[in-house]
Amino acid sequence: MTATATPVTPGSTTAVAPGPGALRSLACHRGRLIGAGAVVALVLGAVLLGGGSWPASLSVDLSGPLDRTSDWIIDNRDGHPLFLYFLGHVSNVVVVSVRAVYLVLLALGWAGVTAAAGLVAWRVAGVRLALTSVAAFAVCGLLGMWVPTLQTLALMAVAVAASVLLGGLLGLAAGLSDRMHRILRPVLDTMQVLPAFAYLLPVVLVFGIGVPAAVLATVVYAAPPMARLTALGLRGADAGVMEAAASLGATGRQRLLTARLPLARKELLLGVNQAIMMALGMAVIASVIGAGGLGDRVYQALGSVDVGAALAAGVPIVLLAVVLDRVTAAAGERLGTAPARRAGLGWAVALAATSAVAVAGRLSDRLAWPPSWTVDIAGPVNGAVDWMTAHLYSGVPLVGGTADWAGRFTTWVLNPLRDGLQWLPWWAVLLTVGALALLIGTWRTAATAVLAMAAIGVLGVWDPALDTLSQVLAAVAVTLLLGLALGVAAARSSRTGRALRPVLDVFQTMPQFVYLIPVVALFGVGRAPAVAAAVVYALPAVVRITAQGLSAVDPSALESSRSLGATGRQQLFHVQLPLARPALLLAVNQGVVLVLAVVVIGGLVGGGALGYDAVFGLAQGDLATGLVAGAAIVCLGLMLDRVTQPTERRGLTGKGA
Repeated sequence: MTATATPVTPGSTTAVAPGPGALRSLACHRGRLIGAGAVVALVLGAVLLGGGSWPASLSVDLSGPLDRTSDWIIDNRDGHPLFLYFLGHVSNVVVVSVRAVYLVLLALGWAGVTAAAGLVAWRVAGVRLALTSVAAFAVCGLLGMWVPTLQTLALMAVAVAASVLLGGLLGLAAGLSDRMHRILRPVLDTMQVLPAFAYLLPVVLVFGIGVPAAVLATVVYAAPPMARLTALGLRGADAGVMEAAASLGATGRQRLLTARLPLARKELLLGVNQAIMMALGMAVIASVIGAGGLGDRVYQALGSVDVGAALAAGVPIVLLAVVLDRVTAAAGERLGTAPARRAGLGWAVALAATSAVAVAGRLSDRLAWPPSWTVDIAGPVNGAVDWMTAHLYSGVPLVGGTADWAGRFTTWVLNPLRDGLQWLPWWAVLLTVGALALLIGTWRTAATAVLAMAAIGVLGVWDPALDTLSQVLAAVAVTLLLGLALGVAAARSSRTGRALRPVLDVFQTMPQFVYLIPVVALFGVGRAPAVAAAVVYALPAVVRITAQGLSAVDPSALESSRSLGATGRQQLFHVQLPLARPALLLAVNQGVVLVLAVVVIGGLVGGGALGYDAVFGLAQGDLATGLVAGAAIVCLGLMLDRVTQPTERRGLTGKGA
């Protein structure tokens, strides 16, 4: 076939889009320019700035103002009008709401609560998930965790309702206003990246230890996903539908209620789903400040390294998370498919059946779960852990024990990586961060990453931040190696995918604290156990995103490669992986964020660095130490996000001619 050239007349403004080869050439040229500039900057920095850690003259000591703020809060908590007439009422409303939900659950009895869970799941998700819900609540009772489960449900119900309300309002503002969207985006980023231990301290200072502090901390953690998805749904409404509504004379309020919100129903329900999952993820962390329930049982087990007790309390959290996740996801898929009349009749039947079961339980005086219907799993689990510790901790022939692996990983990987980062001059670290961000992003991306890293130095926690960074990098490397391999296996084999799904569900919904207990039992205390717990926590997300990205590759591309005689390996490396590049980059980004979250919690088991400072600040009531460490973690997370998430460049995509 002969290619024909398109004539361009003199003075014509027609632009010819660059082809793939030209784009690759531009990218290579850009990379060479950035590399050459980095080398020149390194030489100039070595000559002009020398070496060493972050200069003390460029740091700011915030301990004085933060300590004065903490003292003012403590001194005025019982008498200032802000506390008496606003925050005090907020605290009372939270306590009354949680108490009311808990009393309703107790009044329904174990049979009524179980029946309600099954019937609600039946109405919104079908018979299979209804049976799963009934089985899940039954297991909570069998494990002897019925009362803690109700306590957690009551607290989560109030926290999720508040999160959905707050997140929905913020998302509504961001979805309808570009200015609000730009203003709220960094706020939501900070709320989502800030480690829980950092904002537990100010919440405790204001509200004290107890349910109000736990609920409000959970709301701060769970509201951002609802806000983001609400804004996404509203901003992504079909333009044609909106124009049709406007042409019919609908007001802005009418367009919102009759067009935008109905079109964003699935995003809104997904936001509710994510708020529920995030709130349950906070169940254990909130127990540190008096949330009670299942989280408190897990936290107590962590203090005594009682794996059996932790598992007995952790399994109900996992079951609740799985049931709520599946039910809300199924409700989103079936939204709007059932006729209104049939839906109303079905809910009436479910309400009548729940009421009948609850009344029968009250008349028979069987509201509490029968003590004889419980199973003790703590003993057998602890026996198994003791055996593993005795036989795997050390002394395994040839390969050594888990303690030896932890020691070698610390000696050969973590220590050299930490020492290498801390040995680098501060300006060299900033230059490296800027160059990496610029390679995959824009000048704005690079500036944001460099400023975030520089803020860590200004806060005076440069060396601890580099220690945390070394743990994050090591954990991310292990997570990506395992996650990409398992994701490829799950995408290329449906049997492997089905086998991995329940395992990933358990790993992804198990509270973070639960990971720390068996990890400490097997690996001891130190930075290696913190890294191991982070890998276990982040691995499911990387596997899922990788598998989904590879499975979503256009089948016609695979068929074309097969017709050309490509082997399975060639299809993987030359077709699937290149076409799934956005999903793989997202997997890297999510792996970094999740690893950072658990490496910080690893401060409880000897991880040190910023994680230890955040935990120490909460334990000692030291607002300066806790908030500075939390702010540094936010800056570290922002920097890592910018250097792992490519930004579309207008000059290379042809959008900004």
